[in-house]
Amino acid sequence: MAGTGIDTSILHKGSHSASYFDLARSAGDGVEIVDFCIPCNPYFPTPEMFDELARELKNILKYYPSDSAGITKKLASVLGLHPQTVAMANGSTELITWIDHLLIKESVAIPIPTFGRWTDQPFETGKRVDMFPLQERDGFRLNLDDYVRFIRERKSRVAVICNVNNPDGNYIPRRDVIRFMDMLGDLDLVVIDESFIDFSDAEQYPSVGPDAVIRPNTVVLKSLGKNFGLHGIRFGYMLANPAIAGTIGKALPKWNLNSLAEKVVFMIQEHEEEYEDSLRLLSRDRRQMAGELSRVPGLTVFPSQGNFILVKLPTEWSGVALRDFLVANHGVYTRECGNKLGMTSQFMRLVVRPARDVDRLIDGMMDYGRQFLPRGQYDDPRAQYDDPRGGGWEDVPDNLIQYPTRRSEYTARRAANG
Repeated sequence: MAGTGIDTSILHKGSHSASYFDLARSAGDGVEIVDFCIPCNPYFPTPEMFDELARELKNILKYYPSDSAGITKKLASVLGLHPQTVAMANGSTELITWIDHLLIKESVAIPIPTFGRWTDQPFETGKRVDMFPLQERDGFRLNLDDYVRFIRERKSRVAVICNVNNPDGNYIPRRDVIRFMDMLGDLDLVVIDESFIDFSDAEQYPSVGPDAVIRPNTVVLKSLGKNFGLHGIRFGYMLANPAIAGTIGKALPKWNLNSLAEKVVFMIQEHEEEYEDSLRLLSRDRRQMAGELSRVPGLTVFPSQGNFILVKLPTEWSGVALRDFLVANHGVYTRECGNKLGMTSQFMRLVVRPARDVDRLIDGMMDYGRQFLPRGQYDDPRAQYDDPRGGGWEDVPDNLIQYPTRRSEYTARRAANG
């Protein structure tokens, strides 16, 4: 696609990514934007669920929702949780805000890079933020023992980890997270942000939510918008013992959840099978997308258990320039990581999407790369790895960092999915 008409200056305003709506409004007629920036589940809700929401949209918009306590009680029932251990809010960022105001008194430790609100929010309220830098040479994996030593040396009173971590996609096994919580039982608070954990296929039961609610100082955060592919609704919840959950719940406004969130909560139970199917499809796509990206010359592909993949660009490439080029010339919206603490614009976080969208991303990256290497270097390198018999991509280049998994590999190729 040559020339989308999108004004790329939109991408340079503010510290956060431009909204999809800003880009869509500036695009030319008939331009379709493929979003590799916002980490959203592409397979859920199903088209049938969207049809159901559309049929009820008039009433959803016209009438007040139930109060937050009633919606939270329903969510707890659907998820098999005790309602006194749950606080539901208008997105996980609202919960981060209240945790900072009510439960973080002096200092907080956080590995970086990670989700920016865990550093920005305490900074804004004058807390000391003890940042533990993750190392590229380690694939940005968090060593919990080293992190605990750092927390003790800094005398941090609150500790946070994100599992799966954003933007690198690293996953910490459940048994290790439980050990981490127990090693820090004397702190004011330990927070485990599990906003992306549903996308992990490393373990059958990865969440430590049930373990958090029986401990005196632990909170687990969940983001329903990311899991259910509905960022626009803004809903998430936290799990903790009744004392902590009650402290946060009492601070939240009585009607902090909207009617659309209430409708979706009541729909979840009826569509559990479709949701599980969406996660299986996304795991398949993640493996295929990592393989496709690894064929871009000079690109480093990091392993991921999230619904996104972190890549490091070739030395001569600019993340900012590539982002602008892709959206302006190919209608592909990406996330460069230059504004993330602990990273530079040489890194990009790319959301996992179906094969047809990945093709468009790869074509755009090849198009951008042609300006740096002799002609032919960025012709489609995927062809040399294609198996004419329709097999997998076992003979992958060495720029794909391997990630151990306990589940069998998905071997379906892009061609099998249209």
